[in-house]
Amino acid sequence: MCKKIVPVLVILLLNACATSPTGRTQFVFLPDTQINQMGLQAFNDLKQQKPVSANSQHNQLASCIARSITQETGGTWEVVVFEDASPNAFALPGNKIGVHTGMLALVDNQDQLAAVIGHEVGHVLAKHSNERASQEMAVSSGMSVIQAVSAPQTVLGQAALGMLGVGAQYGILMPYSRVHESEADKIGLDLMAKAGFDPRQSIGLWQKMDRAAQGQQPIEFMSTHPSHATRIQDLEKNMPQAMGLFQQAQAAGKQPHCN
Repeated sequence: MCKKIVPVLVILLLNACATSPTGRTQFVFLPDTQINQMGLQAFNDLKQQKPVSANSQHNQLASCIARSITQETGGTWEVVVFEDASPNAFALPGNKIGVHTGMLALVDNQDQLAAVIGHEVGHVLAKHSNERASQEMAVSSGMSVIQAVSAPQTVLGQAALGMLGVGAQYGILMPYSRVHESEADKIGLDLMAKAGFDPRQSIGLWQKMDRAAQGQQPIEFMSTHPSHATRIQDLEKNMPQAMGLFQQAQAAGKQPHCN
């Protein structure tokens, strides 16, 4: 068995170099179809475990913003609002987006929620789940993780789902790295601007989330994000490009009215 696995692993490693949307070199070798299947399984499990919101206003707001953003990426995306007071949101491989009612209560306007959703979609576009899973397999798990994908209800399968980055509150503690978070910030900033949302609102959003976490446990959504000062500095550095994209979007008639 080992003699069969080693050549396959060597071939995968030799073809593992990829480039992220920001030009960063990545180590990625798992097939997208497998990572997407893991995302679909995780999202279906969440819909079984967590109450889904029936609030039409909440659903309309989240769907409108997500639709505007994902029109810039292509593909069909499913958006679900979960009844959960924690200010959180996530996106999974397989084009799945989840938004907590707690996040809807936190934001002040559609642009701030667009910053959140754009960030999470950025993780998917940059294949951060695949990158982390590939790294994990290379250093510890070996080919067994591939087998685990086909059996997500097993202990090993649950560990594999943990590589998707949904977060500790779902029982799978493998958050994204700060490199991934910073990259998703940049991708999300450009995405929201291209869709016609004001990228300047992203700074206010992160300041608001930082204040919400003061004196408490860190907000799950921010648990591994760069420091407040670093995030604001990076957003300001990338803002001129984002504002250019925003102005182009406005000129092209992209003016979302999701509120």
